[in-house]
Amino acid sequence: MGALDELTSPAGEQDAVCGVPARLVAAPRDTAEAAALVTAARGLAVVIRGGATKLDWGPPPRELDLIIDTRRLAGVVEHAAGDLITVVRAGTPMAELHGLPGQQLALDAPPSATAGGTVAANASGPRRLRYGTARDLLIGITVVRPDGTITKAGGKVVKNVAGYDLGKLYTGAFGTLGLITECVFRLHPVPAATSFVRAAAPPLHAAKILAGQFAASALEVNAAPGAEPELAVLLEGTPAGVRERAAAVAELLDGEVSAEAPEWWDVPPWPGDGVGIKLTGTLSQVPALVATAVGAGATVRGSAGAGVLYAGFPTDDTGRAVELLRAAAVRAGGHAVVLTAPAGVRETLDMWGPVHGLALMRRVKDQFDPGHRFAPGRFVGGI
Repeated sequence: MGALDELTSPAGEQDAVCGVPARLVAAPRDTAEAAALVTAARGLAVVIRGGATKLDWGPPPRELDLIIDTRRLAGVVEHAAGDLITVVRAGTPMAELHGLPGQQLALDAPPSATAGGTVAANASGPRRLRYGTARDLLIGITVVRPDGTITKAGGKVVKNVAGYDLGKLYTGAFGTLGLITECVFRLHPVPAATSFVRAAAPPLHAAKILAGQFAASALEVNAAPGAEPELAVLLEGTPAGVRERAAAVAELLDGEVSAEAPEWWDVPPWPGDGVGIKLTGTLSQVPALVATAVGAGATVRGSAGAGVLYAGFPTDDTGRAVELLRAAAVRAGGHAVVLTAPAGVRETLDMWGPVHGLALMRRVKDQFDPGHRFAPGRFVGGI
């Protein structure tokens, strides 16, 4: 226990995950110290915390001994502008990565979110239509496995073809397979000009034309009960090109060009004490998904051009609403996952729903974390 005592301190009242308090908290300074900590913590149930912007996503842990806080594992290690890549420590705030000189990590995330947490949740936002998600932009990763082994995958070039792409395995795993300590990301140039077009939500055929012909960076929809749905399109590029495309999109949609994003842009549609659900489906079924969610009393926002929507609603009759939206998502060829819900409601819900490949996921968990110590119960099927 000596090494563990040196690396940890007693947890405070704020050190809890979904209402489950921790006994200990630790904040390693680098990968070597993180590996020593994980080695010393064998036998303890561990949850990793970054900026805590998504710590309430998913079910509560079955048990919790230690929170590993990554915010001291921060800083840009390398920014190779000529290669369009950056190497960053996992606790680096996304605000720092959004402000790289002349280039951007094109992941929409709260400024206080961390790079490692964004990867662990495979987070994305409006610009996923053009740039993809964290899984698409991550090209290298360093992880401390649950046995304390330091593992690296990928590299510092975009075209990595050798070996297994383990970065994709850790991406979206919610910290169940190890502690991410360093990430290598592909970057994109900061666009010279941006513009938004706002309009009442168009017929489906117009949205298809828009997505196929006008190279939007984002095609977002906002709909709420009792209000007309709104569509917003982000266009990026050269000043002349953006002006021309924005005028064409505005004419197609009978909308207005604006220099500013709508107030609802990249803002979760659920209240702080409400329920948030992620819905996916084929593009042709997006209107039906939106209509079903709004009919169930939810506010809906999300990527109409990518088939990824988010629904938020109060906690009244939650179980029925979740069943309704999950059935609609299945009909649409997708899934419905409850991301967050208040205590007392969370325990009554099947947050993940049916997931194909669960048996394979269990085998991966058994291989990487035989003791099931990392984020126990937080992932699909109680993994």
